[in-house]
Amino acid sequence: MPRIESSQLAAMASRRFVIPEFGECFDAIETRFEQHGTMGLLVFRCLDLAAIEQEWGREARLSVFGRLAEIARSVGERQLDIDDLTVIGEPGFDEILVLVFREHVDGRFFREELPAFDRAFRKQVESRGAKVLYPYARRTAAIASGVAAALRNPKFAVETQVRSALEEARGDAELNARSEARERRRRILRVVLDRQVESVYEPIVAVASKTVHGYEALARGPVGTELHSPLALFGTAEQEGLVFELDCLCRASGLKGAVGLPGGTKLFLNIRPTTLHDPNFRADRLIKTLHECELSPSDVVFEVSEQESISNFEGFKEMRDEYRELGFQFALDDTGAGYAGLETLIELSPDYIKVDRAFVSGVDVDPVRKTMLAALQTVAEKTGGQLIAEGLDTLAELETLAELNIPFGQGWLFGKPTPLLPTKR
Repeated sequence: MPRIESSQLAAMASRRFVIPEFGECFDAIETRFEQHGTMGLLVFRCLDLAAIEQEWGREARLSVFGRLAEIARSVGERQLDIDDLTVIGEPGFDEILVLVFREHVDGRFFREELPAFDRAFRKQVESRGAKVLYPYARRTAAIASGVAAALRNPKFAVETQVRSALEEARGDAELNARSEARERRRRILRVVLDRQVESVYEPIVAVASKTVHGYEALARGPVGTELHSPLALFGTAEQEGLVFELDCLCRASGLKGAVGLPGGTKLFLNIRPTTLHDPNFRADRLIKTLHECELSPSDVVFEVSEQESISNFEGFKEMRDEYRELGFQFALDDTGAGYAGLETLIELSPDYIKVDRAFVSGVDVDPVRKTMLAALQTVAEKTGGQLIAEGLDTLAELETLAELNIPFGQGWLFGKPTPLLPTKR
């Protein structure tokens, strides 16, 4: 994740929606509760805020918190046409509280209106994907929600009833979170146990000749589900402690789908440091699998992400050397996206260096990016590696790569990832 400067944090803070606190609004809440007689209370708890504050600090937390509050207000006013809602927070809690007031006679309020608000808010957060947590995390915000309603009873103080409703909504959120966690684990277990992963392949193109040099195998979960995207797929697997099992499955899928790999091209296959523990990755079994897929070791390039922690470089290099002797090659993926790139680059000595799209996007109009790519190309030449620029979207970017003598490019400019069609090798 790129480092965020203090000036950037200040700019983000100045743009955030400032959410009032519970105590500041209580007099208004009391008046409206007395006036209308029915109060609905929704709790939206962001499960990522504590970790974000721990790593990035108070301003980062407030920035994300403000975005969520703005989504809640927008959902109520624009989508559901609720013009009398109150959006507040409470110190010490990572929650957005939404209060709506109605007359006693409005029975639809609890049956339909509050659940509709809950669904609309969660849908909005999901539709914005990683933008809600950006730049502090690259995932969709995890939200636990709960709903409660209270009828004004003059026997009790307003404070008592409001607090009771808040505790009820929080309890509902905790129950829903546990239920969702159970279903989430069941879904990812089904994917792994039923092998519900398919592979698509993104071309890697030689810049000078415009011909396909290879294809990167990319995993996809079940179509039409929230686990279809690799980000959601591996994010859920990480939450449930199933990354190793999913990684093994994705690698097997990548090999199986590469039966149609055109002759003379290479298969780029993602691996993790934990791949060493996969019995199917041992040399003899892997060679047998390749033979069944009509591939040879010289057809395969193993990609290791810079962002994956390699705790034991010596052990990893022993494995690398063993597989290189068999004819396999190695690529360092996401170069420039993390902090450990130079160390990994030096230790791994990859055959290919894949440069993160952050350095490639807009390189034709950005002198700084152009300088960085030129420097990386020099490093690649001196270390015996070949550069692959990821994230190409325009012909102008491709032409700039040619000017810099960068040999390969990858991105949607050459087409979106698709399954390989069977071909004769």
